[in-house]
Amino acid sequence: MITEVLEKSYQRYANKRPLSEEQNALAKTFLPSGTTRSVLDFAPFPFTVVSAAGCRLTDVDGHEYLDYLGDYSVGLAGHNPRAVREAVTATLEQGWSFGAVAAEETDVARMLCERFASLELVRFTSSGTEANLVAISLALKSSGRSKVLVFDGGYHGGFLSFSRGRPSLNVPFDVVICDYNDLDSVQAAFDTWPEQIGCVLVEPMLGSGGRIRAAAGFLQGIRALCDANGCVLVFDEVQTSRMSYGGGQALLGVAPDLTTLGKYIGGGFGFGVVGGASELMLQIARGREPYYDHSGTFNNNRFSMAASSAMLSAILTRQNLDALFARGEDLRQRADALLRTYGFQATGWGSLIGIHPTTAPLTRAGDLTGTDRRLLELLFHEMLERGVYIGKSGFVTLSLPQTPATDDLFLTALHHSLQALSEGGLLERCS
Repeated sequence: MITEVLEKSYQRYANKRPLSEEQNALAKTFLPSGTTRSVLDFAPFPFTVVSAAGCRLTDVDGHEYLDYLGDYSVGLAGHNPRAVREAVTATLEQGWSFGAVAAEETDVARMLCERFASLELVRFTSSGTEANLVAISLALKSSGRSKVLVFDGGYHGGFLSFSRGRPSLNVPFDVVICDYNDLDSVQAAFDTWPEQIGCVLVEPMLGSGGRIRAAAGFLQGIRALCDANGCVLVFDEVQTSRMSYGGGQALLGVAPDLTTLGKYIGGGFGFGVVGGASELMLQIARGREPYYDHSGTFNNNRFSMAASSAMLSAILTRQNLDALFARGEDLRQRADALLRTYGFQATGWGSLIGIHPTTAPLTRAGDLTGTDRRLLELLFHEMLERGVYIGKSGFVTLSLPQTPATDDLFLTALHHSLQALSEGGLLERCS
């Protein structure tokens, strides 16, 4: 029955988007699946956006969407924010590919080190993926070890995805995969490879693995194990740094040795940061011993530097981030209460929310094994039918242009979408 209803949803969707369908058919002639990001590829085909402003998107067929995906956290400032636009426009007037130092670099580095207590020195990259690659490499070089401890469901960029049973194009690091929120599995790994694990790479909230928050004491326990075993702790805060002015680590009270940042800080432009303890970062300081070269043509590209400067100075204020966190906590609680009446639930932290077709406790990625993901796909299409765009996997990401009023519109669409699935016999209303 679910398959039949899905096919009807696909047809309803396609009938309203002939130009997007035509665009996708043409794109498939030149691009695998017709896209360049697997996460944006969904059945029957993705819609093509022609313009965006604030928290709204418009596609080639003229449909407007209330954007509650936020490009998986990239769009924290919304679409076309004025401060970023003005900074980038000024860069267009001055030139943008110098092959030399950009004036904004020092200011961006200073602002980052001032707001993140664990950052003594930073290095820029083109993306969060590259930042994590650099962080792992620095950690292994420093420790003289070979293994990287990661977590099932952990996603750290396009070449660093560690979900059991789900193959990805990964860099061939020697990885040990543990379960999130399972400190015993981390202890067991250190017991097995005490002299080989040189780096633990972890998200303060498991992101792509389900937006599952760290249990009390879990990250503190990892910090203690790293200290006891002479291992470098890396926090991937590409997404969770939005939780406060000093990132997720400031709220948690846990200081990593290295931190990686990216996504929204670049205001929608390619941007990444790796930073942390001086003794680790100085491995890439010329004239030091040992010294390791780290280059990248676009590490300091002027568009990203200008956009980041605008974001950090004008948009990512303490007040804005605190308000966003509070609004996210409120929306998730309200959404969760609604979802549970239909056998779903909402997980997450602050302004990052995950919707799942189960009410069972979720503490690790493996807890989602066996859930019927088709129900999420149906919910995704029902939300699109009501003009609200979320992630196809149930991810909801808040942005600053949204308001309590748009949150109410989101909840109304969610309620009507769940009702439609229930009336179609696909969900049972829980007491």
